[in-house]
Amino acid sequence: MSGVIISGKVLAKEMRETMKSEVEELKKAGIIPGLTVILVGNNPASLSYVKAKRKACQEVGMYSELIHLPESTTQDELLGKISELNKNPKIHGILVQLPLPEHIEEKAVIAAISPYKDVDGFHPINVGNMVIGDSCFLPCTPHGIIKMIEKTGIEISGKHAVVIGRSNIVGKPVSLLLLQKNATVTICHSRTNHLKEITRRADILIAAVGRPKMITKEYVSPGAIVIDVGVNRIENGTLVGDVDFEEVRKIASYITPVPGGVGPMTITMLLSNTIKSAKQFPA
Repeated sequence: MSGVIISGKVLAKEMRETMKSEVEELKKAGIIPGLTVILVGNNPASLSYVKAKRKACQEVGMYSELIHLPESTTQDELLGKISELNKNPKIHGILVQLPLPEHIEEKAVIAAISPYKDVDGFHPINVGNMVIGDSCFLPCTPHGIIKMIEKTGIEISGKHAVVIGRSNIVGKPVSLLLLQKNATVTICHSRTNHLKEITRRADILIAAVGRPKMITKEYVSPGAIVIDVGVNRIENGTLVGDVDFEEVRKIASYITPVPGGVGPMTITMLLSNTIKSAKQFPA
């Protein structure tokens, strides 16, 4: 058996075609979905992510702008800029690219973004609404993961999903979203005992640990759906995931690649949230 590849590139392209039509309809009503990305400093990975996000916005016909601030920007200056954008009716989504310089408190910045423009889905109000199942902006990577699993056509309800990693950005929220889809969810982390025994019972296995090729076939039940969230650059400069792709593909039913898997879907769900904001809060 060789697992079917769930291509984030292909699914993202399909979804963005639909988004183009949505944006065109909004424009006819005089609404242009607008996203502002704030970047503080010159982190190379962040610069790359920001470039990809702006390109995606242009692809679907949305308005996008980048506010690139120097590393020396103070927290108060950044909060002031966010306050301006909160009041700007042309901007429907605000994203502050993480990580931030050490002198800026991440929690304070996330809390300063209006929950109605928090298209990253990180604001405590959106997180709280996600927990109780109310309408909100869902965090982009977890939402993209759910879309990818659904693309397989396999019903999530009743399945045992194991999530390796408990971060606020991926592990915890994707666990909640799986629970809302009626999966039975186990969250594993660095203190979990007998990890392989637990992961081998998973119908759906999601790896989000940040360790290159940690998940080998010994961790995977034959026929499982394997979602690899990790993006790790190894010594030769190659990008690899948390899953040993070639080895695990031999026994998985479906598997995501790195690159070209979860990454494109994260950006696509960011666009989706911005369009949703434009529809709900057209200003």
